[in-house]
Amino acid sequence: MEQWRRRFLARSTAAVLLPWLGSGLVLPGRVLAAEWQRNAFTSRQVAEALKAYGTPTPQEVRDILIQAPEIAENGGKVDVEITVNVPGARSLAVFADRNPFPMCLSLDFAPNVQPYARMQLKLAESTRLRAVVKAADGKAYVAFREIKVTLGGCAA
Repeated sequence: MEQWRRRFLARSTAAVLLPWLGSGLVLPGRVLAAEWQRNAFTSRQVAEALKAYGTPTPQEVRDILIQAPEIAENGGKVDVEITVNVPGARSLAVFADRNPFPMCLSLDFAPNVQPYARMQLKLAESTRLRAVVKAADGKAYVAFREIKVTLGGCAA
């Protein structure tokens, strides 16, 4: 019964959409994704990655909360949770100072949203983690967290 229902739904959806697509009345839209920041993600030094990201000298604040283990048993999978209380925060980037490629991730947030991210990072060795936030007014803010890794996760 379940398989019949799935087949019916798939075929009926295709039967409805194919004529519209074929006639050109319904066209797939442009993918709305952020542009990949190649220079920031491929930089081998933290200072270069910060500069390529557009935040060479962020101001340190306490409004960025980084929750991560003080000691990570395996650098291949380190759970990190970041909550941003900076007013007007629009983007978040995470950098691991001693990784072969320091920039770990970059996220953009819609206006009027409480930025929050939970991720699993791969850390090469014990390192200082930086969470960099860009605000709508163009200012950049940073918070730090030291993480000791007992078993490395990245190969250089």
